[in-house]
Amino acid sequence: MIGLEIHCQLTRLNSKLFCRCRADYRTMAANRNTCPVCLGFPGTLPLLNSEAVRHAISLALSLNCKPNSRISFFRKNYFYPDLPKNFQITQFDAFGPSSIGGDGAVDVDGKPIRISRIQLEEDPGRLVYEKNGLPVQGTLIDYNRAGCALVEIVTEPDFDTPQRARRFLNILADIVVGLDVADPHLEGAMRADGNVSVRGGNKVEVKNVNSFHDLEKALHFEITRQNSLCDRGIEIVQETRHWDDRRRITIRSRVKESEMDYRYFLEADIPPIHLGKDTISRIRKSLPESPDARLKRYTQEYGMAPQVASSLVSDRHCCDLFEKAHTPKTAKTIANMLTTDYMGIMDTHEKRVASHLSPEHMAALASAVDSDTITRAAAKGILYDLAHNGGDVAASIKAAASGAQDIRGVVERIMQSNPQAVQQARQNPQAINYIVGLVMKETRKAADPKECIRLIRDILKQ
Repeated sequence: MIGLEIHCQLTRLNSKLFCRCRADYRTMAANRNTCPVCLGFPGTLPLLNSEAVRHAISLALSLNCKPNSRISFFRKNYFYPDLPKNFQITQFDAFGPSSIGGDGAVDVDGKPIRISRIQLEEDPGRLVYEKNGLPVQGTLIDYNRAGCALVEIVTEPDFDTPQRARRFLNILADIVVGLDVADPHLEGAMRADGNVSVRGGNKVEVKNVNSFHDLEKALHFEITRQNSLCDRGIEIVQETRHWDDRRRITIRSRVKESEMDYRYFLEADIPPIHLGKDTISRIRKSLPESPDARLKRYTQEYGMAPQVASSLVSDRHCCDLFEKAHTPKTAKTIANMLTTDYMGIMDTHEKRVASHLSPEHMAALASAVDSDTITRAAAKGILYDLAHNGGDVAASIKAAASGAQDIRGVVERIMQSNPQAVQQARQNPQAINYIVGLVMKETRKAADPKECIRLIRDILKQ
């Protein structure tokens, strides 16, 4: 079983969670974005950022969570160099629901992933082990990040594979971008820890993972490690392990604490906040179109197959391409090209975000396919080049269309140079496919396979 704990900074805020220091600290020199409040000086009082609460509620609603009508903050006590107050102001549901929300679910490739809770808390500082790419003696501490608003999203252990966990993180990243509450691509803006247990054993937490790609690898390693221990009859210890991205292994960090070890108690300097139904209703109405609503619109308005619409909705980058490129006439063609051809060519979320394909490219390709100017196979070849390199789509379509007109000459030339294949095709109709493959290779898949088969059969009759 795999569960995730995701920490997402609310990077679109102007200030930190409890003081007026800037939320955008990344361009500042170390320890220049601090004040007595976020450093925890005696006598200072936290002042809650109301916009952070609204952002957190909007994220909870987008994950189908139920917002709590009353939220409270607690002190989570632990001693670590990057925590200036020696406690963290966070939320805690042990004494009843008091976090931003919970009891939600997100569909990931047909499997519902339950959201246990969403809580608002302050980020700790940052430990620095390298400066300008070189290791430093000892460990440096940068408190610029301390006190920034952070949303923690805790899932139930519903992931059955590391791949599904990574898909969930990609969906979550798309949601926060769509809400305009965070930029997940900023350094440290979205961090995830994985909780892994196999065969009913103890839970192991994997931390210090720098990317979604590395998290998938870390989960794979940890599953293999725990299965190996079980096979040898060795008990799995509940602990926290760190991912070593150089050696590609997890290493023991510390024995996992229990919630009791943190000695939670109510933060007396922040009174409970009551969220009225009107407030939650206004936030709900301000949300962009939800994935479920978009899925329903695609299937009903454009007649998309449910699996095509679901694949399209699951990737915000592809959704944005579709929305900017389609017309009612080309909607189904563009959707099919994006979910089959494009997602196959750029097979990860990261590759799709970095691709050079534009809405104008997609609109032109779909129009050329629908008007029979080029074949779908030729469009896929052009799509490959555009996604990797960009370029002039009109020139590519013109070249493909010109090549398609010369297809009979290509077929005749290939058949003349492969008499043995022709003889086999006369005896066995299935052997025609070999000649078709030669034609597709010669034309870089610009030829229509059906038209190739027709031409080959006509020539064989002669």
